[in-house]
Amino acid sequence: MSALVSIITPSYNSAKFIAETIQSVQNQTYQNWEMIIVDDGSSDKTESVVLAIIQNDNRIQFHKLSQNSGPAVARNTAIEKASGDYMTFIDADDIWFPTFIENNIKTIQETGIPFVFSSYRRANEELEFVYSDFIVPHKVSYTDILKSNSISCLTAFLDIKKLGKKYMPLIRKRQDMGLWLNYLKAIPFAHGIQETQAIYRIRENSLSRKKSDLIKYQWQFYREVEKLNVFQSAYYMLHWMYRGFMKYRN
Repeated sequence: MSALVSIITPSYNSAKFIAETIQSVQNQTYQNWEMIIVDDGSSDKTESVVLAIIQNDNRIQFHKLSQNSGPAVARNTAIEKASGDYMTFIDADDIWFPTFIENNIKTIQETGIPFVFSSYRRANEELEFVYSDFIVPHKVSYTDILKSNSISCLTAFLDIKKLGKKYMPLIRKRQDMGLWLNYLKAIPFAHGIQETQAIYRIRENSLSRKKSDLIKYQWQFYREVEKLNVFQSAYYMLHWMYRGFMKYRN
């Protein structure tokens, strides 16, 4: 039997988009997967939308947290329940191209690198491509990610047989960056796939798009999560500010 892929999906008030996300998973050319959706206390119809879909697809699990706890808690809950040989992530408003899983498994098998990630397209809520495609570097190390997190949750793909399960730090922002750094402390680098393999939907109310306090938060991440000294934090902060500006130019 082919290897099982665990797909980690947090959701919060995603009723408008989540059916399209699930459909992009169901359309994969590689079909041996489990999708673990953990709802973070949504107040809209997310639950009813998902439950209607999973009646006809037992590969999809749905779990709902009793209160809103943040994406790190939702993702960690899904990671704990995951049983696959590989693990990957897609948020409840994003879309994979049909060969996403197939291409990632093939890349891991061909390169022997247990952590891969991909380029992606960027669209607004109506799937209009308002930004240029984000093309990832060929490889990134621990220090590269400190300068700029070029690994999106949308395309990160991990060989759990080799790397084991790790969990996201319980912080409101940058929890994915914390997880990538944790893995990259154990391996030299992650491999970047230049081909675009997904669509990242940029929502106006997205937590990651709010600009207020981001600089302060990033500084706290360096100092409190990664335990960098003041000089190291300042060095990486300058890189982060410059690359963040370049990343979101049209």
